[in-house]
Amino acid sequence: MKEDKPNQHLLNPQLMGQILTKVANTLPEELTCDECLQELDRFAEMKLLGQPAEEAMPLVAQHLAVCRDCREEFEALLRALRALQEEEDPSA
Repeated sequence: MKEDKPNQHLLNPQLMGQILTKVANTLPEELTCDECLQELDRFAEMKLLGQPAEEAMPLVAQHLAVCRDCREEFEALLRALRALQEEEDPSA
């Protein structure tokens, strides 16, 4: 009689590695996407001014490092702010 073996590989090794990496990078305190987006304008303005935004707002920086959607929003905001800056001062 053939014994039933439980499915040993429900997750492929690549997916398992991604999950473990995310778990290992989890911090005791993190922002949600909504919380990150509320702080994004201040973070972007600091970046444009050359101020250390990552040091001043480490939770926002950490969230942007792991969340593609929020990072895309941040990059779009940064592009828009740079375009406005260039309109106001074309020599910048």
